Amino acid sequence: MTTHSDLLEIIHNGENSGVEFKRDVLQNYDLAKELVAFSNLGGGMVLLGVEDDGTISGITRADLEEWVMTTCRDKIRPAIIPFFEVVRDVEPGKDVAIVKVTRGFDVHSLWHHNRNTYYIRAGTQSREPSPEELGRLFEQRGTFRAELRPVSGATLADLDRRRLRDYFGRIRQQSVPSDEDEAAWQLLLVNTEVMTEEGVTVGGMLLFGTTPNRFLPQAGIDAAAFPGMEKDYAARERMTLRGPMTPLLDATGAVVENGLVEQALDFVRRNTPVTAVLENGRRIERVAYPAEVLREAVVNALIHRDYLLSSTDIELVVYSDRLEIVSPGRLPNGITPDRMRTGCRAARNQLLKDVMRDYRYLEHMGMGVPRKIISGMKAHNGKEPALIEDQERFILRLFA
Repeated sequence: MTTHSDLLEIIHNGENSGVEFKRDVLQNYDLAKELVAFSNLGGGMVLLGVEDDGTISGITRADLEEWVMTTCRDKIRPAIIPFFEVVRDVEPGKDVAIVKVTRGFDVHSLWHHNRNTYYIRAGTQSREPSPEELGRLFEQRGTFRAELRPVSGATLADLDRRRLRDYFGRIRQQSVPSDEDEAAWQLLLVNTEVMTEEGVTVGGMLLFGTTPNRFLPQAGIDAAAFPGMEKDYAARERMTLRGPMTPLLDATGAVVENGLVEQALDFVRRNTPVTAVLENGRRIERVAYPAEVLREAVVNALIHRDYLLSSTDIELVVYSDRLEIVSPGRLPNGITPDRMRTGCRAARNQLLKDVMRDYRYLEHMGMGVPRKIISGMKAHNGKEPALIEDQERFILRLFA
């Protein structure tokens, strides 16, 4: 039950990302639009009987509750059952109705004029999302995987057959078609989500593409090393790392051609000092960042970033006092930095995760952040890494 004082405080604070004021004489599609936008964000409420400026005009419909429930059933796809409540005499003789929805498990749309229209909440406005925003919304609800979208114009010929033979033959230990048997390769790759009937998937191109950036400009790492603690023009080295995520290995498992992970590790090694210390009379060389920590950090950035953000690379930046890896996109599926520290798992790109785990870049328990990154850095120099969610990016900061 909402009290008078609670409601008046909500009204006093004005409209925001979770509150909308409306007269109760609005059209049903207008109410549905607001509820759809709230459900597609984090939930919210429409106060019926309140003007835009917060003046209480009161409700006038005699059948308001039935009208609201019918609207949510007929004008919203999938239908929503909202919480409905009337607060009486908020001002003498003036009642206010509260129509509240929670964050939806599905992506909801307004059904009007025989078409579906999606809405999201942005501040005090309910608006249609951009194609990228809509894609991320479906991805967050688990109804869409960006890594399985077909890449426009990419075919089997754009995949590195050497890496595919090594992956399926040596790592997965299964029979591999001959190079001439295009139909068998197509069937194998469709069944393992590297391809679809329409062509190569985003995940397949990222993992095994001969030139992933020809089709996916965001498929790489922008690396830079600076002599001081801030970015400046006098970088020690700048490099754009390109190529497939996976390495090419020989029969013994030795690296023949680096993948993106090895390229990133080599960049850090070149641009971080090795110091020598005496321990029990012996000279011991110590690196700035343990290789196991670095590898886990780079792999996590590659497999968990938001590939729907098509114009932004992962950033790998080395400073004199720290190293930062910046991944484009918000954390997926309700994950927060605090939950990451405890080992909570949620894969945005399951195919990427599974294949990189097959290469033993990841442990099967999915505890890489607390076990390898945090524990590894604390054991190395006693400094806990910083995990920062900053709007449309996630930053991992390791201290030298």
